[in-house]
Amino acid sequence: MTGNTGEAVSVPHVAFAGVGALLLLALGHTISNLVRTLPAITTDVLAESFSVTPGDVAAMTGVFHLAFAVGQIPVGVALDRFGIKRVFMSLISTVVIGSLLAAVAQNSVGFVLSQAVLGLGCSGMLLCPLTYAAKNLSNVNFALWSALVLAVGNSGMLLSASPMALVIEALGWRSAFIVSAALAATVALTAWLGVRSQREDRHPAGSVSSEFRQVARIGSSRELRGVVILAFVSFAVVIGVRGMWAGPWLMEVKQMSRVEAGNIMLILTLMLISMPMLVSLVDRRTGRTGMLLVSGHLIAGMALLTLPFGRGLAPLYDLSLLVVFGVAISVQPLLFVLGRQSVGSSDAGKALAAVNLAFFAGAATIQALSAPVVGLTGFSGVIMFLGLLAIAGAMAFLLTARRPQQH
Repeated sequence: MTGNTGEAVSVPHVAFAGVGALLLLALGHTISNLVRTLPAITTDVLAESFSVTPGDVAAMTGVFHLAFAVGQIPVGVALDRFGIKRVFMSLISTVVIGSLLAAVAQNSVGFVLSQAVLGLGCSGMLLCPLTYAAKNLSNVNFALWSALVLAVGNSGMLLSASPMALVIEALGWRSAFIVSAALAATVALTAWLGVRSQREDRHPAGSVSSEFRQVARIGSSRELRGVVILAFVSFAVVIGVRGMWAGPWLMEVKQMSRVEAGNIMLILTLMLISMPMLVSLVDRRTGRTGMLLVSGHLIAGMALLTLPFGRGLAPLYDLSLLVVFGVAISVQPLLFVLGRQSVGSSDAGKALAAVNLAFFAGAATIQALSAPVVGLTGFSGVIMFLGLLAIAGAMAFLLTARRPQQH
């Protein structure tokens, strides 16, 4: 399949086009989800290794999301100027380096540095396949394409559940990052062989500052304001639960083993992988995107608010509520769909960048805020804090969102 700007095929006998290339690029998002959710299964051993508190670990790993957010606009400019494959190869190579830095970190400063490098490397792992889909595949089923990318990407959280728990128990937390580096290197090689190079646009993209101003203008526009507000808290809640606090809650409060906690998070992850596709089909049938977003976040928030009340109950209680949370929060990919529908086709890419930027700026901010929250209220308090954020985001969206225009 050829793009609008033509293609130069470097390895013609193995290169894939269309959905095949999209899936290869989505594997980068898989690695991104793996490394960003490792803290959920390693918080206790990281805190012990670096002589810090779990709240400090949350602040340290929050640097990942901050670097991720900072990288959004430059990555968007680079995708226009240099093409998807070149950008992807640069970013996935950076992920290999960041994973190795984490594996050899001897103190909290070294680990924070590794998180910054990993955040920058992962900053385009979602934008690359979404941009490929926007440029090379049919726009009619964009909701399905984006759900497919996110489903493949969310499978990275499968690896950071029971499999990585077993690796850590057997070989230590550093081995988890070595495995991550090896997997990222494998994805890099596969993408180098299997994704066709695309020439950069003939017309140079604007400067980073001008691109940032355009994305900021679109993101703060009346059409997109509600979407951006909900995106700011939505991913932060998911990453706060699956990427940080579910593990400590299950291991420290419910006294589960690391593998038992990993098994529960494995089931939660299966919901996060499988449900977005079903949600996209429901959205296509009903056309009630806004209603699905509001109801999903309200239900997810209520599940988190209820979770701490089962402190003395059997693990089935926690599993049931986390499954409800995972099913309900799977409406999240519809934010990309609504963002794309809210503007004209010429601004679709910038609208997607605005939504993605809100995702990770929110994750960085709220992860940092969760450190003092857990210090003051414990694991129960931080989980309820995330539940309240989901509900507040849904209500803010309901009050500020506009019905998307049809473009």
